[in-house]
Amino acid sequence: MTTQTMTTRVHTVNNMLEVQEQVHRFERDGYARENVFVLTHDKGRTARIAKNTDAEQIGVSAEGVGTAIANIFRSTGDELRAKMRSLGISKQYAEHLEEQMDRDKILVIAWGGKEYRDDEYDSAIYYYPEYRL
Repeated sequence: MTTQTMTTRVHTVNNMLEVQEQVHRFERDGYARENVFVLTHDKGRTARIAKNTDAEQIGVSAEGVGTAIANIFRSTGDELRAKMRSLGISKQYAEHLEEQMDRDKILVIAWGGKEYRDDEYDSAIYYYPEYRL
């Protein structure tokens, strides 16, 4: 099974131990390590968690050059939502997930491998815990 055909999965967790467990679970499920990302509301925290849990930060290869350049000029919330949108997360889910990060939650994202632009999104993304819009 290649990552190009895998469904993107987004898990919201509480701490670094849960991040580590989820990263390993995603790897056992067949996701390439470079496609397992961690995201928090604080860049420094995201970097520390990524370094200590074998997860990646969402970078240019995943979000695309245009989004990466635009993120230089965006507020933190706008940047976080743009990063999530580039992985196929809908605008509404990105807003909900950013609210979760405002409450110190950590996102662990196993990306299926397709880059999304503008208003495109992946309706097949699996979210845990489940949230209905």
